Amino acid sequence: MSTNFFTNEKDNTLLEKIVGVFKYKQVHFFDALVGYFRASGYFKIRKFIQQTPHIRILVGINVDKLTYQANQQGLLFNPNAEQSQEEFFYEIKKNIQEAQYDKEVEDGMYQFIEDIMSGRIIMRIHPKQNIHAKIYIFREEVYHPHGYGSVITGSSNFTEAGLENNFEFNVELRYDDDIKFATETFEKLWEESVEIDITHIEKIKKESYLNPDFTPYEIYIKFLLEYFGKSIDFDPNSVSDLPKGYKKLSYQIDAVNDGYSKMIKYNGFFLSDVVGLGKTVVAALIAKRFFFSNGFPSHRSRTLVIVPPAPFLMNYNESW
Repeated sequence: MSTNFFTNEKDNTLLEKIVGVFKYKQVHFFDALVGYFRASGYFKIRKFIQQTPHIRILVGINVDKLTYQANQQGLLFNPNAEQSQEEFFYEIKKNIQEAQYDKEVEDGMYQFIEDIMSGRIIMRIHPKQNIHAKIYIFREEVYHPHGYGSVITGSSNFTEAGLENNFEFNVELRYDDDIKFATETFEKLWEESVEIDITHIEKIKKESYLNPDFTPYEIYIKFLLEYFGKSIDFDPNSVSDLPKGYKKLSYQIDAVNDGYSKMIKYNGFFLSDVVGLGKTVVAALIAKRFFFSNGFPSHRSRTLVIVPPAPFLMNYNESW
């Protein structure tokens, strides 16, 4: 059965459709109208649009969220250019900061920033409507009847998931009237939109890992954060009920935090130290922490402690 619909299943993805359009047509104008935009989505297709001199991306902002926030403060939501900018770039910065790191992602993020600052792509934000439409318009430089472009519309946003991972429902249209209607609607919304402020882009670079001006000290601190993870979080109140006569020692608290995280990650660990540093205290606190984090009091975990008999310990120590 032949159909123009596709759902991102198997190899029939939006990414493959877009790649196919650029491969078989001399696309001179590429316009995208989306509710959500992610830099990761852009650099997925960037290498296929090198030949395209005019690229415009129009993005909606989350009007529902901003209206709710205003109502919570007893205000009426009155969108303006600055507020739209802040909302848009907050989402872009969040996308960059939360992206899973690899070299391709980093290169793509750098390229996205460079393309905006150089004017390679022109982006605008629509501040007044909660845009849910997803339209991708491809046109050749000169109009000619029957096949000078195409329009893809459906449920896919300009994100990596929308391009190839999520189950989506999209359709490709190639009739001239469809291309004309989509283009005219895009132009109308484009005229209502606001330009992005390049200074926001500079701010994103400085506040994310794209910033190339880190000091050696900052790199060292970042290494410690990545290597030790949550175990570096020092919470002096994590141990508050030691038996009478016991001191709250910071190295024991560190051992409890680190030991517990290793136990959760590896399903077990060895606690080893010289005599007198409090291995029994640390082990008991780790067991207690597990007990309380495992559903207590609605669920009561069981802790099994296995120790050799005292005479064995004495003979074992004497043999040394």
